[in-house]
Amino acid sequence: MNVPVNISAQTQSRKADHIRICLEEDVQFRQTTNGFEKYRFTHCCLPEIDCDEINLSQTFLGKTLNAPLLISSMTGGTEQAGIINLRLAQVAQDYKIAMGVGSQRVAVEKPQVIDTFAIRKHAPDALLFANLGAVQLNYKYGLDQCLQIVDMLEADALILHLNPLQECIQPRGDKNFKGLLDKINILCSKLTVPVIAKEVGNGISQQMAQKLIAAGVKVIDVAGAGGTSWAKVEGERAETVLQRCLGRTFADWGLPTAECINSIRAIAPDIPLIASGGLRDGLDVAKAIALGANIAGLAMPFLRAAADSEAAVYDLASVLVAEITTVLFCTGNTTLASLQSSGSLQRLE
Repeated sequence: MNVPVNISAQTQSRKADHIRICLEEDVQFRQTTNGFEKYRFTHCCLPEIDCDEINLSQTFLGKTLNAPLLISSMTGGTEQAGIINLRLAQVAQDYKIAMGVGSQRVAVEKPQVIDTFAIRKHAPDALLFANLGAVQLNYKYGLDQCLQIVDMLEADALILHLNPLQECIQPRGDKNFKGLLDKINILCSKLTVPVIAKEVGNGISQQMAQKLIAAGVKVIDVAGAGGTSWAKVEGERAETVLQRCLGRTFADWGLPTAECINSIRAIAPDIPLIASGGLRDGLDVAKAIALGANIAGLAMPFLRAAADSEAAVYDLASVLVAEITTVLFCTGNTTLASLQSSGSLQRLE
């Protein structure tokens, strides 16, 4: 596929802008939360278990993870992004957790930046997810490009991210979402790896999850509201008054993550489910698992740590594991499955 040089340059510049804005500006939701504050674990003062026997392992898409954690899709395509992905990949390998990369469209448009995504050599055993905006299926991308993206990462699955609000506000955004469900259906039937449908921070509704599952999507990543607002991010990048106004107006648009988990799990009890969107610590992760998610994804905490240093990423992973372990210990559970079935997470009135 021949892509004009100016388009690939714009895509690469956008990648750099996103990292800078997320690290330097206040782009968190103002009022909408992830919804987990509405829940509290019942404390068990006598757990009758040995903390050292707690097992956080979880099998997901055929691979066993040592903890139910996903380093959510963030970046790639620039020198800084390459350093960030390298640090994250090393932690994913050593802690045996899952990792996704940012949209690989830039690597298709500009093959010189493929190395910023090529992390399999640093994470040979990790569960890795490739990533592309679903809307690109309406902009000359198809099976060949998706296979190229999967191959460059040697990925275990392909994330198709859904971001209509972001595209509405983004300068020169791609806003033709017409007929995408049928194209996703065709792609799912032909691709050699499972397809994950993921929002980017505004949530997936129960109705939309049903349609995506019927189209052949194998995993849902709810990516709900409550964390980074991509409306605010794109508002910071605005080139016009209109874009700036849209970024402000829709800064709190979306479905809270906890609501997405509950509603989707109610109609799809067996679909592999990823909880992401505003998760900031291991307590959020544990609540997401207790509500019915299989694994939980965090982006901003890992981005900030990876932008700091390799040591900071390892420290973050260690803290997250310790926090999840503490929840299990203080609720009297030794496994994630027992946490889900224990009824120890209560909704506050």
